[in-house]
Amino acid sequence: MFDLTCSCTNARLCLSKTPKVGTAMASGEQKAPCQTQRLQIYPNTNSGVTPFWKEKYEREAKRYWDVFYKRHKDRFFKDRHYLDKEWGEYFSGGGRKVILEVGCGAGNTIFPVVASYPDAFVYACDFSPRAIELVKTHADFKESHISAFVFDLTADDLCKEIPPCSVDIVTMIFMLSAVSPEKMPLVLQNVRNVIKPNGYVLFRDYATGDLAQERFSGKDQKISDNFYVRGDGTRAYYFSNEFLTNLFKENGFDVHKLHVYCKQVENRSRELIMNRRWVQAVFRVSDSSDSSSSKEDEANNLDSDNIDKEIKQNNMNGSLNDSVVDLSEGVAVDMFGVLPSSEYEIIDINLGGWDFKISLLSKEYQHTCKSTGLMLWESARLMASILAENPDIVAGKRVLELGCGSGGICSMIASRYADLVVATDGDGFALDLLAKNVASNIGPSLLTKLTTKRLEWGNKDHIESIKEVVSNRGFDVIMGTDVTYIPEAILPLFATVKELVAPAGIREDDNVPALVLCHIFRRVDEPTLLHAAAHFGFRLVDKWPAGTSTNSQSIISNWFVDNGLKDDLPSTALNILLFRKARY
Repeated sequence: MFDLTCSCTNARLCLSKTPKVGTAMASGEQKAPCQTQRLQIYPNTNSGVTPFWKEKYEREAKRYWDVFYKRHKDRFFKDRHYLDKEWGEYFSGGGRKVILEVGCGAGNTIFPVVASYPDAFVYACDFSPRAIELVKTHADFKESHISAFVFDLTADDLCKEIPPCSVDIVTMIFMLSAVSPEKMPLVLQNVRNVIKPNGYVLFRDYATGDLAQERFSGKDQKISDNFYVRGDGTRAYYFSNEFLTNLFKENGFDVHKLHVYCKQVENRSRELIMNRRWVQAVFRVSDSSDSSSSKEDEANNLDSDNIDKEIKQNNMNGSLNDSVVDLSEGVAVDMFGVLPSSEYEIIDINLGGWDFKISLLSKEYQHTCKSTGLMLWESARLMASILAENPDIVAGKRVLELGCGSGGICSMIASRYADLVVATDGDGFALDLLAKNVASNIGPSLLTKLTTKRLEWGNKDHIESIKEVVSNRGFDVIMGTDVTYIPEAILPLFATVKELVAPAGIREDDNVPALVLCHIFRRVDEPTLLHAAAHFGFRLVDKWPAGTSTNSQSIISNWFVDNGLKDDLPSTALNILLFRKARY
């Protein structure tokens, strides 16, 4: 995010204390009052998930859930001991019950039910092989009471596993929301084939307006109406009463009971109040000849709007209803806006004989993460390798890294040889993880030379704070890796560099401050970069791999001599641009 104080409406060409590009103010023309504009380095387009990813999430749904259970095993969801309290009337009486748990996961519904009703027999299915493996290896698993099997309710015939019309109760606990809306009818048709004419479906799942859905609304994670993808690739649908009622009725079920619950939950450690909403319902097989049943269902299908108002008012007065909130159903990033430690991974990097252990966002979460600073880019690996092989680039100098992200490997390498290193980023989450990576990878002597600071390009307060670190002397070397991919960020980038670079020497052979940019060209091409650089007083003196240089000898090519870096490039599409501050 950038603060730009400007006197025109074109924020892309207008920066604090800089004239308009290519315009002149007419004589006597009154300057418009200055105002602060905000530019978002990660634009919030809310364009939703692209068709490519929609198809991928659908095609690989089983794999995403399999990875989920591989990572979390049976520790993520809590056992649902509230089932007996909420639905005990359906489980008890009438002899031995046959129960089908669809989307059983690791068995968090199965085992509490068997413990409460030891005479019951449970069929348990899930399309994740790892989930079924967790069920079968559970200490309380008994084949005499539980039949667990891998099954895709959207593609297979359930009657091949369960006799038709043999199931008394079907439980669907936070299961249907993981299925694309287009395929939900297939699930219900499968269930309809095996349930008894007087059987019940016990249902609990997310309701529209839940906190998790509100958090999704600010991200590009929307697949379709009320359907979103989480950071780990699993999906969640948020049900309205109308959609849910119509869905079941169109597939042979009547509404027996349906309530929408809203409850405020406090996370004291993070000082958060969370509004959780879920729908809880009971459905049974349609019987149009039973008019009394139809009237009973209509009476039980209460006005959800009135229920919501009542519960919300109770919450405001501090008198919460006694319904149990299954908080474990929410992924932590959806609930709190932060990533749990399990969503990070540690990678090993060896540079110049230095072994780094860098904590980063796991690859499976990177596709929906807004913060690009929580991952390690190929350009950072290349630049860190260059510094490790060519320490004279930063030796004895004051070094500033822009947009270093959470890895910080360039700054840590530079701290070995430089007098001072300041690693900066504009993202708070990236800086928090950066501080942990720095503390765990370099010793006390280098920690005194490496400082991490927040820097939103163009933010005057941030710039002044960083100037104080070097006593307003500026930096001899400023570097950035993959910081040039957002067009709106280019002018603030060079404007910030101009404010923080050390002054150039008087003679040509003086130690001239340098700006080094390493990147893969994406949305911003080289001519655009050169034009912006020239506007702020920087000239290109060398580039790589093109090899054209304003000097008689290529500076950057010498960085690759006798070290094998060219043979081990992370990507052949990488480019390096070397700028010097122009003399006037």
